[in-house]
Amino acid sequence: MARVVQFSAPRVAEVVDFDPPPLPPGHVRVRTAFSGISAGTELTAYRGTNPYLTRSWDPDARLFRESTAGIAFPVVGWGYSESGEVTEVADDVTGLAVGDQVWGIWGHRSEAVLPAEKLAGHQLPDGVDLAAAAFARVGAIAFNAILAAGISLGELVAIYGQGVIGLLATRLAVLSGARVVTVDAVPARREESVRFGAAESLAPGAAAERIRELSPAGADTAIELSGVYAALHEAIRSVTVGGRVVASGFYQGGGDALRLGEEFHHNRVQLVSSQIGGVPPELTGRWSVDRLQTTFLGLVGSGQVDVRPLISHRVPVDDAADAYTLLDTRPGDALQVLLEF
Repeated sequence: MARVVQFSAPRVAEVVDFDPPPLPPGHVRVRTAFSGISAGTELTAYRGTNPYLTRSWDPDARLFRESTAGIAFPVVGWGYSESGEVTEVADDVTGLAVGDQVWGIWGHRSEAVLPAEKLAGHQLPDGVDLAAAAFARVGAIAFNAILAAGISLGELVAIYGQGVIGLLATRLAVLSGARVVTVDAVPARREESVRFGAAESLAPGAAAERIRELSPAGADTAIELSGVYAALHEAIRSVTVGGRVVASGFYQGGGDALRLGEEFHHNRVQLVSSQIGGVPPELTGRWSVDRLQTTFLGLVGSGQVDVRPLISHRVPVDDAADAYTLLDTRPGDALQVLLEF
């Protein structure tokens, strides 16, 4: 039997058995080594607040419809940042072999049968081990926000939220030539932020005022990655006239703390969304989500980005329920939690 993590009800995570499917033509079987838990979007499914649990997404109209829910409990095998080893290859598959170590998206399950084309070019690059490969997706989310920000050499960039994706965005912004100031409520994360290259890391509350002490006009760009409306509002307050704010967090419910009649209105701030379903529209001719992921892992392999300090917990999959409780109730005590299979 194989095993998969499911959310049986809000805030109830369980590991259940399933029968491994047969291997059809054009497919490979992968045994999972690590699967990273997302402390943002994934927790909304765990908590029962994800919009797909109450609405359905109409891909043609690009609207959420109120009539039916897109998903329902039990939510099975959510995860989207996995690594593992190929254990079986269909006779008609080329380019992949048994023993290849690969990364991709197949959820929190001990094994998966995947179309070979989904793993094309997904062998681990030199310098990247299986634990680091589980960062491909979260790294791409951070990378996407950096592209959306359009950072130029020497600019001041404020990054709100220094969880895993925020810390990676800090490092990538520094590599892009920015001077980075970060904001987070957790002191340990602010300290880690400086190690990832931030010139200064601030507590929330008066961040916009402190940023204007560093640069009277304000930051050129701000990236918001916490998914907290108050942080998005502070990010808007921190940028210069005509500055850009990249909203890359997954925001829940109504935005009472977001007051668009104030600095947003008076400073003509650009507010853009960054979401990993695609790259910034102006870059679609050159970039893709797959390029984001492979480029990020290349930076890890070359030593320009070090993900090892971000792994705070390696949890056996049988203890997955404890991992979700940790992230849900004590988020300041963890960064990246990896499930080990």
